[in-house]
Amino acid sequence: MTGSSWEAGDVLEPQTYAVRRADLVRYAGASGDFNPIHWSDRVATAVGLPGVIAHGMYTMALAARAVATWTNGAEVVELGCKFTNPVVVPDDDTGIDVVIAGTVKSVEDGLATIALEVTCLGQKVLGAPKAVVRA
Repeated sequence: MTGSSWEAGDVLEPQTYAVRRADLVRYAGASGDFNPIHWSDRVATAVGLPGVIAHGMYTMALAARAVATWTNGAEVVELGCKFTNPVVVPDDDTGIDVVIAGTVKSVEDGLATIALEVTCLGQKVLGAPKAVVRA
């Protein structure tokens, strides 16, 4: 399905992405965000977190990746969310899955608005996430 054939109410195929500690290290290098809550269990738990957490912007980037997959790389006009719950990443080779689901809310004036649902272990991790793309 391409953006030009979408209609309001279309449900997009959920995308699942594994997040591992190695991904957080690579993201820290690319973003310059070396906050130890993203790599040190000792620091993360000392500040009251349940463990090492993924960068919020990394989680949002996964949502953008899902949008790019659904739209075959269409131009993203708007992408936004609130960071509501952390993605706790275990210290193993499996990591944790983040699932991005999407529903087309509207298609008008050449733009498609997609409501996103971003979850980890069934809990929403981004609040009110949405994308607007050129249809």
